[in-house]
Amino acid sequence: MAHSADAEKKINTWCTNDYLGMGGNPKVLETMHAVLEQYGACSGGSRNISGHNQFAISLEKTLAKLHCKPAALYFGSGYNANDCALTVLGSQLPDCVFLSDASNHASIIEGIRHSRAKKLVWKHNDLDDLERKLASLPTGVPKIICFESIYSMCGTVGPIAEICDIAQKYGAITFLDEVHAVGLYGPHGAGVAEHLDFEAHVSGNTNGTIVDRIDILSGALGKGFGTMGGYITGSASLIDMIRSLSCGFIFTTAPPPATMAGAQTAIEFQRENPHDRIHLQRHVRAVKDRLRLHGLPVLPNRSHIVPLMVGDASKCKAAADILFDEFDIYVQPINSPSVAVGQERLRISPTAAHTQSHQDRLVEALVQIWDRLGLDRLERWRTGADGSVREGWEDMDALEPVWTDAQLGISVAGGPEEGRVYSNFSKKAYPMPAAERLEDTRMGW
Repeated sequence: MAHSADAEKKINTWCTNDYLGMGGNPKVLETMHAVLEQYGACSGGSRNISGHNQFAISLEKTLAKLHCKPAALYFGSGYNANDCALTVLGSQLPDCVFLSDASNHASIIEGIRHSRAKKLVWKHNDLDDLERKLASLPTGVPKIICFESIYSMCGTVGPIAEICDIAQKYGAITFLDEVHAVGLYGPHGAGVAEHLDFEAHVSGNTNGTIVDRIDILSGALGKGFGTMGGYITGSASLIDMIRSLSCGFIFTTAPPPATMAGAQTAIEFQRENPHDRIHLQRHVRAVKDRLRLHGLPVLPNRSHIVPLMVGDASKCKAAADILFDEFDIYVQPINSPSVAVGQERLRISPTAAHTQSHQDRLVEALVQIWDRLGLDRLERWRTGADGSVREGWEDMDALEPVWTDAQLGISVAGGPEEGRVYSNFSKKAYPMPAAERLEDTRMGW
């Protein structure tokens, strides 16, 4: 819940990136209060002078451990981390060429632009197009493939393993953005790359895993970890190069110690407490299923993002205004340039804290709004004028979520996995507390 300009009016927020509610986690707040009282509100300078402290060092060690990398570098934001890292990489590797997914975030696009290196854009998640472009480049040219694990406006999941295979074939460096995945996926909350080798990371045997094959991984702390900042992880020499040459790192005041300490506490909490992300993923399934049951056009994907398609900028804003003014629900309308004209949408973000009653009110409100504004329903979005299925809607009934039923402790048949989840620090499964258990009804847990 949040407050509007009227402090008496409480708003139910369905567009926050604080997916797990870590911004209000008692352990995180306790840590931040203690450090704030002892060290104050300001770091005192850049990381090259008084802004470098024990909390920065400890946080970067924790980030490196999270992603099974030798080193990490912490920045003031995820945008800054991508921009600075790619700017340095492109400017320091002679004649390098970036291969950038067409749906990459603005921070990746700007980092490549600032490097002044050559760029080839490949069609979103199209491995054939990526390989064609790689094959067109001379063998000796340095190549950097930039892509994301989860694309935040559409919720699609990048084919990480397949990209690693192609990168190995052509000798390319991989740069993976896990900003919208860290905290939410994997047994330790390290993101989709970790999640794809779930059991290996539970056991601690990470050699040869997808995470091991990624050269550079970036993330953010202001989303799944509920605090602030961004980071990159990779080899010690790579991190040292970016630390030494990035103007965006060198010439800016470091975040305050309390923020760094709180971020580390959030990472460590999620490493040993998977229940929040399990609740989130169950809630996501429930919301998607319920909206589709009413014929509302949820764009198919395998992630926690719920894009509800509108297709008109003014109607998208009108829908968001009605939600806020009449139902006390905040969902941000997504218009151009964040998405293409004609692809306007409401980007709904379920959280671990939303309840059944919150879901009920959201779904009821959206059904009323779709009727009132005469917005297109699911079948109109899915089917073209000639009766064919439109691009992006083909796999609506076949896409399997990244989190499997077994990993979520769901057994439709009521088998031995029911009510159990996999510990993120042990090979054993352990029962979820009964008070936190949600029943699998496929209509809203």
